[in-house]
Amino acid sequence: MTERQLELRDNYQRVLETIENAKAKRTVNTDREVVLLAATKTVPAEEITFLAEHCGLRLCGENHAQEFAAKYDAVTAAGARMDFIGHLQTNKVKVVAGRAGLIHSVDSVRLAEEIDRKCAKLGVRQGILIEVNIGMEEAKSGIAPDEFGRFMEEISAFPSLDVRGMMTMAPKCTENEEFRKYFHESCRIFLDFFAKKTHNIGEPVLSMGMSDSYACAVEEGSTMVRVGSAIFGSRKYT
Repeated sequence: MTERQLELRDNYQRVLETIENAKAKRTVNTDREVVLLAATKTVPAEEITFLAEHCGLRLCGENHAQEFAAKYDAVTAAGARMDFIGHLQTNKVKVVAGRAGLIHSVDSVRLAEEIDRKCAKLGVRQGILIEVNIGMEEAKSGIAPDEFGRFMEEISAFPSLDVRGMMTMAPKCTENEEFRKYFHESCRIFLDFFAKKTHNIGEPVLSMGMSDSYACAVEEGSTMVRVGSAIFGSRKYT
């Protein structure tokens, strides 16, 4: 292995260990596994395929449609699923729909309708998560927390959509306790809806927590964390 590959392997294993330690501290969703999604924005495809082929990585997520398309064949051939985790414009739906395992960022009926329309043409159902703006930040996308139940029921009517759960991104915080209040509230909303038996989702997904907060998110009930820099190191975004 190269020095870079050793670094990636060690970082990946360290994140997995941190997740396991955090799971032991959970008081909700205690029987649920936690899925690690590697956030691979700007990461070369060869680094992702190395983790998939040699370290057990099974899930990664891209933020931009063009980058998703450029890496898709190589990453999926290596055995990893690709999700789409960024803000998705309706004119980019055709690049992602029917290929992403999950689209994490559905936050409008218009976007849901376009995904449904594209997938109906392809003859497939698309797994999606509803994005909730838990901090009510103007600069971030996502529906208001108190709109979750209504929005879930509205877009569940689209026949080519498979609503699998909820995604949220906490505001920028400096302390775990700050993150914790947002994650605790997100999990409450999630459980309030999915504890009901009016849906047929076997294992609903609660995707929350990133490199600066994933351990805290797991402790508060997250079933999927999106970790980038803790695996790949700091990256420069353009």
